[in-house]
Amino acid sequence: MEMANNSFRPYVPAVTEDDWVTLLKDNSRAGGQSAPVLPSPAKARWQLRVGSSIRTAPVLRDGTMYVTSTAGYLHAIQTDSGRLKWKFKAGAQIHSTPSLSGGAVLFGCDDGKVYSVDGESGSKTWETSTEGEVWASPVVRQRLAFFGSADGHMYAVEAQTGKKHWKRPLGGRVYSTVFAAENKLYVGCGDGQVRCMDSATGNILWSTLTGNGIDSSPALAGETLLIGSQDFYVYALDASNGAVRWKYETGLGVSSSPAVSGEVAVIGSKDGYLYALEIASGKLRWKVRAGQVITAPAVCGDSVIYLQSGGLQALDAAAGNILWRAGLGAGIQNAPVIAGQTMYLTSNAGDVYALE
Repeated sequence: MEMANNSFRPYVPAVTEDDWVTLLKDNSRAGGQSAPVLPSPAKARWQLRVGSSIRTAPVLRDGTMYVTSTAGYLHAIQTDSGRLKWKFKAGAQIHSTPSLSGGAVLFGCDDGKVYSVDGESGSKTWETSTEGEVWASPVVRQRLAFFGSADGHMYAVEAQTGKKHWKRPLGGRVYSTVFAAENKLYVGCGDGQVRCMDSATGNILWSTLTGNGIDSSPALAGETLLIGSQDFYVYALDASNGAVRWKYETGLGVSSSPAVSGEVAVIGSKDGYLYALEIASGKLRWKVRAGQVITAPAVCGDSVIYLQSGGLQALDAAAGNILWRAGLGAGIQNAPVIAGQTMYLTSNAGDVYALE
């Protein structure tokens, strides 16, 4: 894979190499470009069953991993041993990948609330309510937490208190996790629109219509915004005005979120193919059939790509060749987390793995 030039250098906040604080590692949504090339896992260092299905990716910081489940629990797990430190019960099922902000763990819930839980003690620090389930992950930037709800609104709340800063109606449910740039927000919506919003006020700066609803979470590469739509297309938009720079047709809807790897965006489709598309032109570098349906985002290293779709697999980043597959069952559609030489992943069966 070619190295990125300055045109495609995403915003990367200050997190340590082994921290994974939100969807696809950090707010750049680069998917962990420092991920090493790991051999096919020989064993599980530990395995923990939480008792209910897990539909979200884990996050971790300072030796603790945080995992949500459809039983409505947030679990804190020691990464060295797999020991459960504590669990916090929310009000309904959880389909929101957590985000870490300071010492707090933020996540949305099907009860329409976003919770903030102290990462050390497991005690609730605040909650804030919407009128629909919150599947999107809260994204924290400049002391505000941004998230959408199935009630068709985007919200900004104070990250430390949960106090509402603004609330903005959109045209449909919001399952897409917002991309928070320096003073702008980018998000997809169930009405098929991609919107750019002023992060301070929630005012809509531009919107671009696709042909169907959007569940994919956008990524920003330089001045290019990347996102998938259920209309079967991957879109590259001008981040300043929403103009379509190019769009690439896949075989089915695109719920997977793009991961930026140098000059290439890697994204899966419900047609079972993983696509590597040049960010500047939309030209196909390669595609490979990697599952029956792909809804999970990929995790990209400098020379390897990891994907969970019907099991865990590693692909060569340059050509898309499958290097290995790990037999972890078919019920996995979440992004793995990599810290050092260990890979952490969750499954729909309710298992959490540390593989080495």
